[in-house]
Amino acid sequence: MDHGLSRAVAKAAIRLALAATREEEDALKLELRQHDIWAAAVDYGGEYVTSVRRIVERAVIAAKREKVIADLHAEEGAVAGAAHEATQQLMPKALGLNIGGKIGVARGGDHIAVAIYVGIGLLHLDDVAISVGHRAVSAGRPLSTGKGGVN
Repeated sequence: MDHGLSRAVAKAAIRLALAATREEEDALKLELRQHDIWAAAVDYGGEYVTSVRRIVERAVIAAKREKVIADLHAEEGAVAGAAHEATQQLMPKALGLNIGGKIGVARGGDHIAVAIYVGIGLLHLDDVAISVGHRAVSAGRPLSTGKGGVN
């Protein structure tokens, strides 16, 4: 297993989840593409329990929209699994509370990482957390279309 690449992909997902603006996201995506890492980001919010499904769905949709993954069952499942894993890491802090933040998805080779940055709200006592899920998927297809996306 290439721990260097899996670490780079996880770091890319985290950096994207922490991006403060769309401009920062776009600049980061361009930088990552120079290192053969494709990425996507999307915002979310709501009550934790009802947000889990939406977070997983949004991660998959964003990854497909930004051409991080192809329209293949295995690749959608990898993103969904990594996103679900990341949501479960947040449960001890967020269960029963409102959350909101950003999802970062990154792929390099056969590594896919989903990072979730979350603000957790309870009255004026806000908290923050970050979580990361990782999955591997076959890299047996060409990744680059020459436009920074996948085929």
